[in-house]
Amino acid sequence: VFGLLVWALIADTTYYLHAVYSWVLFVSIFFWILTVLFFVAYLLQLQLKFYMIPWPLVLMIFNAVATILYVSAFVACAAAVQPTSWRQWDYNRRAAAAFFACLVMITYGASTFFSFRAWKGLGSNAATSQVTDHS
Repeated sequence: VFGLLVWALIADTTYYLHAVYSWVLFVSIFFWILTVLFFVAYLLQLQLKFYMIPWPLVLMIFNAVATILYVSAFVACAAAVQPTSWRQWDYNRRAAAAFFACLVMITYGASTFFSFRAWKGLGSNAATSQVTDHS
């Protein structure tokens, strides 16, 4: 939802006057679409049909790349916000887009951490791990 807000807020401004916002739009739209596709794939349980794909590793790589590119998009978006803009509504939307880009960056970073734990098998719980050695 935050990624959708980022590109909707940028798209509602005069982004074409600043080349940096094209990068922010690309990153936000690209990863929003891929995130929705992964979500639909998990809803339809496609990971069970394509069991030969290492899904935890794929998700960890996806989240790590998304985090890195969102860091660059956030920095670019925040640096391009000009508080002395003569178009106040563009300033508000760009500042809000930078804020939500930061939230998306943090969210993808947390997802990278949790997908790393899932990939390494550190995210087990009482229902999935049984103690077999009682010595």
